[in-house]
Amino acid sequence: MNSHGANPLLTLFDRHQLAQNRRRSTVRLGDYDFLPREIYARLVERIGEIRRPFKRVLNLGGGAGFADLLPAGALSPFAIEERIDCDLVRERLPPQGDYRLVASEEFLPFAAGQFDLIVAPLCLHWVNDLPGCLSQINHCLRPDGVFLAALWGGETLEQLRQSWLRAETEMTGGAAPRIAPMADGEAMAGLLQRAGFALPMVDRDDLTLSYDHPLRLMAELRGMGEGNCLTSRSRKPITRSLLKRVCEYYPVQANGKIEAKFACFYLTGWAVAAGQPQALKPGSGQSDLRSVLKSS
Repeated sequence: MNSHGANPLLTLFDRHQLAQNRRRSTVRLGDYDFLPREIYARLVERIGEIRRPFKRVLNLGGGAGFADLLPAGALSPFAIEERIDCDLVRERLPPQGDYRLVASEEFLPFAAGQFDLIVAPLCLHWVNDLPGCLSQINHCLRPDGVFLAALWGGETLEQLRQSWLRAETEMTGGAAPRIAPMADGEAMAGLLQRAGFALPMVDRDDLTLSYDHPLRLMAELRGMGEGNCLTSRSRKPITRSLLKRVCEYYPVQANGKIEAKFACFYLTGWAVAAGQPQALKPGSGQSDLRSVLKSS
């Protein structure tokens, strides 16, 4: 898993492997979709907080799971007239819908100014050129259109990363990349600004999930379609002895269970339009904070 702006000349992720991971995950997705559905629900809450209608919406990478929470037509709570569902693999798309499209998030096949709202739920952390992708998304928005995304970052899966690192270093003398580096909120905010979004905002949710065993965690990541697709990943089969040592190094809680931490970052940006509020430039304030604090 990854969430940073990669050098467009550097192919950090094997997108073919990512497609395979996502395709396989659809077989039993209902058994492993607790965490994605929780994030999807929180994204929908953020859409509701904007308090405006969205006639044409793009569901980018959210698949059928997110489409279920964002209905179009007469039942839409956000006055959505058209919802376009776009995903990397056909199997993740809703079984029904007037506008379904298989396409990569890295190469959006849409003309300028097509959407009032674009939502990217838990897909952009696997994009090789995130700055370029964000620029494409901005290009596809109508003036004053809204972009929302959720992606993993920060300390997500840090305990699992360290367990693999310790076990492989001990047993093989070196560690293969298993979990991609994660970006923080400040980096993501900078990417939104670089892509030309107005009023960029980044906030985060920290979630801690409990599992009976590290193997349960790894099975859930595979079931979510979040398996390793780094281009530099090892192609050698994982031995039982190595996997056992990884599990031994994973910290165990007093109740015998293990915890996995996930940091979900929510990105919000607006396509530039006339009359939008503008953030003040640094140093442009008219009051001295020290005098305000002394008088309070």
